[in-house]
Amino acid sequence: MVENIKWLGHDTFKIIGEKIIYTDPFQIKKPDKADILLITHEHYDHFSPEDIKKLLAPHTVLVLPEDCSGKIKAKEVIVKPGDRITVEGIEIEAVPSYNTNKKFHPKEKGWVGYIFKVMGKRIYIAGDTDYIPEMKTFKDIDIALLPVSGTYVMTAEEAVQAALDINPKIAIPMHYGSIVGSEKDAQEFAKKLKGKIEVIILKPEE
Repeated sequence: MVENIKWLGHDTFKIIGEKIIYTDPFQIKKPDKADILLITHEHYDHFSPEDIKKLLAPHTVLVLPEDCSGKIKAKEVIVKPGDRITVEGIEIEAVPSYNTNKKFHPKEKGWVGYIFKVMGKRIYIAGDTDYIPEMKTFKDIDIALLPVSGTYVMTAEEAVQAALDINPKIAIPMHYGSIVGSEKDAQEFAKKLKGKIEVIILKPEE
């Protein structure tokens, strides 16, 4: 399944399965047609109307928090943490995503990460979050996409704790290399999980 996950940098992934799913499109170089766009929150590097438009087809569905709604002409499904929906046959759960020791992503904003099922595999994308207690409740995750860069999100060290709580079959680090963080953060994350959880560091697709 990992070969179906393309990392386009930052928190942008293209996931190819029953449908074409993109997460938080940012700095999109090649126009494409997405079936589903998963938006975690309204910051410019996660909710970028300019980049979203490069991926829109008439049938594309945007799944997004309320404060992102109505800014792009497209089909929308508004979510908050705890919502479970099915879009285009894909099961999607919106889960909490927030900071605990900094103020960039307050819990009261109702911003989200997502757990969604593709080709029978449950994928979790964390969004911009710290290591939060809710992670202990995320069950049967096959692939976890976790931020590791610190500053606005978890550090590599905190992401290790998150991964151990979530216990995915595979963890993929993200949120480094464009605005904050570097591949060193990803490598540190992988090193500390060696022998515990398989970590795959993806190279950004051109």
